[in-house]
Amino acid sequence: MPPARRTAFAEGAERLRAAATTEPGRLRIIGAVLALLVVSFGAVTAWQTSTRSAAADDVLRRSQPLSSGAAGIYRSLADANAAASSGFLAGGQENAGSRDRYEKDVRAAATGLVTAAANAEPGSDSETTIARLNELLPEYKGLIERARTYNRQGYPVGGAYLRYANEKMQKEMLPAAEDLHTTENRRLDADYADATPYPWAAIGLGVLALAALGWAQHRTYRRTHRVLNHGLVAATAATTAALLWLVVGHAVARSGLEGSYQHGIRSLNVLHDARIASLKARGNENLSLVARGAETITVDGTTYDAYYHHFDEDMVVLGERLAAAARLADDRAGAAPVEAAEDDMAAWKRRHASARAEDENGNYQQALDKVIGAKGATGECFDGVDRGLARAIAHERARFQQAASDGRDAMTGLPAGAVVLTVLGAAGAVAGIGRRLSEYR
Repeated sequence: MPPARRTAFAEGAERLRAAATTEPGRLRIIGAVLALLVVSFGAVTAWQTSTRSAAADDVLRRSQPLSSGAAGIYRSLADANAAASSGFLAGGQENAGSRDRYEKDVRAAATGLVTAAANAEPGSDSETTIARLNELLPEYKGLIERARTYNRQGYPVGGAYLRYANEKMQKEMLPAAEDLHTTENRRLDADYADATPYPWAAIGLGVLALAALGWAQHRTYRRTHRVLNHGLVAATAATTAALLWLVVGHAVARSGLEGSYQHGIRSLNVLHDARIASLKARGNENLSLVARGAETITVDGTTYDAYYHHFDEDMVVLGERLAAAARLADDRAGAAPVEAAEDDMAAWKRRHASARAEDENGNYQQALDKVIGAKGATGECFDGVDRGLARAIAHERARFQQAASDGRDAMTGLPAGAVVLTVLGAAGAVAGIGRRLSEYR
């Protein structure tokens, strides 16, 4: 009976075992393993650093700008609401500045929604939220225009339209804008999470490749008593250079990105929250005079004017966020505008208390003058808070961009450089083993 035919795999294994019994065969296997390890190290390094570099670029160019854009949409909507209520309080004497501020905010919100829509992923929650805001914005504008029209004619129904517009803003539009901001912040956090982890697979392969090269040189020394094998030394040098570049470059990149988060993103989030709280406070302060006690709220059995109560809540949030921003600011350029905003907030509280006392005593016109008057009104304090926060946000955004750019740039050229160095390393390993093989010919 003829013997069973062996498989190609079995024949290959037999030839490998036969080759391993001779020194030339062993050298060929060693050379192949060394080249494979070094090339694998280069390939994994290029892959991992490319993905991290792309994520760092996304942090700088896409996710952070979109997160700030979403916060800008919220800010524009809230400021438009505050400006609309200020203009309403002025009645037929609404000044051009108030009207222009409202129009500018509405245009800014619409532009922000266009940008957000262009960058939203199809079918995502962001796309749904943006579409909803695009539907609500014209409805809100229509209500404001009706409120203005009736207010100029002296009809009390104008106040009802303004309160309805405010309700739509507070209960539908601002929560949707907040959801959009939260979604974009999650995207930003995900990009940070992709950009900062250590490339352990590449580092591990690099250490393994260096260990294998060291073992091969030691083996050569034991058999030939030659201290150096030029090819293996060159391979070790190239692999060491690639590994050091990987470790140092990624450490610098990680430091820059973490710095951009700790000293940029955290401060920006707190400052955006503070600005939103100030805008909501201003809107509630104005609406308390529009409603004239028509809206109430009961808390723990006590009835309060709803808008005054919400104003107090907003001012508490504003104080907390400003205090947090002051703690996070680690240079004078960042701390100074926050301190200025805190001073304006304190003055705002004092002036508001005086205006509220006048309103509660039935002196409506005096209260109105203390809120939207030309001089000494709470509006001056609100504008001061907003200016201080705007300066602080601009400063922290510049710091973020600098730190994030440094982090991203630290990995520039690393993927291609690692490939070049490891290809040279693999060639050196093959040449070094080839030099030993030539001694057996």
